Amino acid sequence: MSRTTTIGAAAKAAGVAIDTVRYYEREGLLPLANRSGGGYRLYTAADVERLRFIRQAKALGFTLSDIAGLLQLQDGGGPRQQVREMARARVSELDRKIRELTAIRDTLVALERQCHGSGTVAGCPIIEGVQSVSLSQSLES
Repeated sequence: MSRTTTIGAAAKAAGVAIDTVRYYEREGLLPLANRSGGGYRLYTAADVERLRFIRQAKALGFTLSDIAGLLQLQDGGGPRQQVREMARARVSELDRKIRELTAIRDTLVALERQCHGSGTVAGCPIIEGVQSVSLSQSLES
């Protein structure tokens, strides 16, 4: 990649859409790009690396607010402890979601096992179970 590149090339290199690059600029996650004489946005290799970082952090489930915090720590040479705490909070949230999804799965498996798969929908244990199951109760157990 040359010293600067267009928005399309930067987006492609980072694996994001052009509109995503513009959005990250508006949100302050990516510095506003310099402009060419013709008014085209020009991005550096560092901008592309920042876009990749944002994409990867999103893939790990960090919110844009979390990512802004991570970038601020990275830009300012912040303490690792803060980064570690953010990662721990994310793991904790993932653990909670896993518990919820496991409870949902277990409930659905139990309902599916009660259904023979033949006959009319009337009296179907899955339909009746969905109507009677309180998901919040399943999640709490």
